[in-house]
Amino acid sequence: MNDNWDNVLVQMIKSFSLFAVAAVVIGVGTYYYLWRVPDMPKLDFERWWGNGDKPNEDDKTIRAFKIVFNETMIEDLKYRLRNRRPYTQPLEGMQSEYGINTIYLDKILQYWHDKYNFKKRVDLLNRYPHYKTKIQGLDIHFIRVKPESTNKKILPILLMHGWPSSSKEFDKVIPMLTTPRTEYDFVFEVIAVDLPGFGFSEGTNKPGLTPVQIGIIMRNLMKRIGIDKFYIQAGDWGSQAATHMCTIFPDEILGFHSNMPLSSRSISNLKYVIGSMFPSLFVESKHKHRLYPLKDFFLYLVRESGYFHLQATKPDTIGAAVTDTPAGMAAYVFEKIGVCSNKKQLHTQHGGLDNIDIDDLLDTATILWANACITTSMRIYAEAFAWPETYIVHDIPTKVPTAAVNFLHEVIYQPDWILRDKFINLVHSTTLDFGGHFAAMQTPKELVDDVFASVNEFIKFNTKNGKK
Repeated sequence: MNDNWDNVLVQMIKSFSLFAVAAVVIGVGTYYYLWRVPDMPKLDFERWWGNGDKPNEDDKTIRAFKIVFNETMIEDLKYRLRNRRPYTQPLEGMQSEYGINTIYLDKILQYWHDKYNFKKRVDLLNRYPHYKTKIQGLDIHFIRVKPESTNKKILPILLMHGWPSSSKEFDKVIPMLTTPRTEYDFVFEVIAVDLPGFGFSEGTNKPGLTPVQIGIIMRNLMKRIGIDKFYIQAGDWGSQAATHMCTIFPDEILGFHSNMPLSSRSISNLKYVIGSMFPSLFVESKHKHRLYPLKDFFLYLVRESGYFHLQATKPDTIGAAVTDTPAGMAAYVFEKIGVCSNKKQLHTQHGGLDNIDIDDLLDTATILWANACITTSMRIYAEAFAWPETYIVHDIPTKVPTAAVNFLHEVIYQPDWILRDKFINLVHSTTLDFGGHFAAMQTPKELVDDVFASVNEFIKFNTKNGKK
């Protein structure tokens, strides 16, 4: 009897030992997998995105450009708005819970047709110097504004937008950035760009234009205009492209400020789960609700990410559905702008849209319509997920000094302990209890205040570490 128990005990010890060894091996392997830093993929910094084959000699001219809303486009737009079909009314007791409120949408479309002043708005857009130049075969549009004569240091800063915007998104912040402040010994020279396929920048007819590749185009644009080192402010897809620029060209980016900072490293995804078990250890109590409980976060993603899934899988289908109808395009785009400006206002008729000036909304829609770029702008979602280079570069940390400003209704919130997985030199972080995704239009002063404060920290960091 005792021998039998001894044998059972020995077998149990052996089994436990094997289990322990296996657990250690799995744990070490998982830790290695999550923390490993892959090698930088081989990237062609001169890849050709223009029509046809690359010519023997590039066109490197920089041309002055003027925005025009021509009468033919305006009359066609108004004709289509006048002849739209009647909308289905919201269900009884519902406001914007099922999407754009068609009663409110009718008011916006009526304003677009009757009161939106195309000439006044285009003159407002043209108050800044606009340019175009071909980068890797694509005609890229950008605004370049230098401060007036000053005895302060002039620092170049690249501004990059996301979907469904353009450089128009920054028209309120440009004069704030180029105006000196007594408390700082520097001011900015602003370069605000339209990403390829957005606004007045040309899209490509070739697959593979990922945010990584867009980042390369943006870096080459800056070199084209004679700027080798610069700062970046960006949100949304602009922030993704900027993140890749910081990873690929860390010695050329002096500092990166983002109102949508995001670490997509594998370890960061695990931290979401760990943090949900002990949120008070990792997130300030006053900010826990932005991320936890995870159930609420995932319910929000399920509710609001339908457009994301469509554009990440079949952008040409949804593009075709709205490219011929300004009313349909506005409904599709404005609904997302509203919820991203205040996700807590679905119980209102405006669904969050009242947080953005109506003329700013219609500038965005008019630029999309005038340039027929709704489909080319959507394709960035599909390209970002279709090519391995994006995932590889995401998993490589960057040493570029970084600053994060987190507005209350931003699409996604990551606390600093997650952001530092990607941005190891996170030198400034601000969390605000107001504002949303389109900060440059919704809360321009607060955004610019944070940019000045952040760049001041970048300068201190770079001076300390011998980077000029």
